[in-house]
Amino acid sequence: MKSVTDTFKLANGVEMPCVGYGTWETPDDVSKDLVKCALQTGYRHIDTAAAYGNEVGVGEGIKASGVKREDIFLTTKHWVSERGYEKTVAAIDSSLKNLGTDYLDLYLIHWPCVEKVTPDWAEVNADTWRGFEKAYADGKIRALGVSNFQEKHLAALAKYAKVPAVVNQIEFHPGYNQLDTVKYCQDNGILVQAWSPLGHGTVLGSEVMAKYAEKYGVTPAKICIRYALQHGIVPLPKSTNPARIADNMDVFGFEISAEDMAAIDALPEMGFTGWMPEDAPAESYYD
Repeated sequence: MKSVTDTFKLANGVEMPCVGYGTWETPDDVSKDLVKCALQTGYRHIDTAAAYGNEVGVGEGIKASGVKREDIFLTTKHWVSERGYEKTVAAIDSSLKNLGTDYLDLYLIHWPCVEKVTPDWAEVNADTWRGFEKAYADGKIRALGVSNFQEKHLAALAKYAKVPAVVNQIEFHPGYNQLDTVKYCQDNGILVQAWSPLGHGTVLGSEVMAKYAEKYGVTPAKICIRYALQHGIVPLPKSTNPARIADNMDVFGFEISAEDMAAIDALPEMGFTGWMPEDAPAESYYD
């Protein structure tokens, strides 16, 4: 990888830029300007979600950027309140309308239905997935995936899916890397994306990351982003600062040694959000 626009190839042949711009907790009224900034800076991969409440602003930012839609890899996500086939079909159309586009490059189940919700959680996920597959067949989505799925959720979905999931977006950063889930995904042709690759700031302020940043002559954020890339994972860094948005792209002029990668792998837990799939947010979380 030599630049932010270099790509990973998904199992269905679709190519995804290797670094994306994340928009979690970015209000709709500022997301237009930030997405425009990211695209004009050089990003070609934008990640949002229906639950973020900023799809309209993200779509406006894409249009305002002047970058052709076909040159942008756009992801959004399906929220837990819209589970089931019919509601999923409607949710996809709603996201397309909000974003002002007639197709998505990637659509993800935001959180799996889990046992605490219903003993039939696997069937609920499968019913939702049928809505994904319809949109895929209709040409509304170029690739299908999930978010926050662990091995048991992925394995259960694979039993039902006619079109396999090709992406799993999970929390991944130094201090919380879920390497068992990463290995399962990579062994099964599922590309991993990293949400919160900077570890919510806790990681960035740690002494250990400052040490690695000094060693390689870069910022702690760049160590985090590079760490994901060297694991074959697509990081989705977020910033509301234009200078940092640009700086987070500049991660291709150095390489973390194998010894240091192993040491970062073994760091104690830090920066974890506290969200596990079995404790997934309630429907009202983003209300």
